[in-house]
Amino acid sequence: MAIFFTGDTHFGDPRALRFDHRPYPDLDAHDAGLIAAWNGAVAPTDTVWHLGDFALGPSGARIREILDGLNGEKHLIVGNNDGADTLQAPGWASVRHYAELLVEDRMVVLCHYAFRTWNGMGKGALNLHGHSHGKLKPMPKQYDVGVDPMGPAPVGLSAILTSRLRRKA
Repeated sequence: MAIFFTGDTHFGDPRALRFDHRPYPDLDAHDAGLIAAWNGAVAPTDTVWHLGDFALGPSGARIREILDGLNGEKHLIVGNNDGADTLQAPGWASVRHYAELLVEDRMVVLCHYAFRTWNGMGKGALNLHGHSHGKLKPMPKQYDVGVDPMGPAPVGLSAILTSRLRRKA
């Protein structure tokens, strides 16, 4: 069982195509592409922490359908675009604004928003966040795990930690 992170999927949100320049011809292709990438990376027994802005625009029934179609045990860290239909969808194992976890012997602090400082920062804890769509200059030990900087599939901690090395190459 692996642990993955993602955020800012913006299922059903046409703004993701315009503002974030995602490589899909339309919203249906966007949503289908993200679902396929998610299920290609995540097994049913894995855990995914979604760091906010899951969906904006689709009906509650469509949100439930998308959530049911995604592999893994899913936890939501609430984002500013997550409405009542997303928060109340029955497919979440938990819904909260903040979490601290031990992953691969490393403390990670999860929130939709990037922090300037966080619990355990001086002891090696990482801040994983979404919201900024890869547009913030990263601080040491801080990573935007959203779709725009990390790609359409949820990512594990080792991929997150090497993501800046890939960009420099």
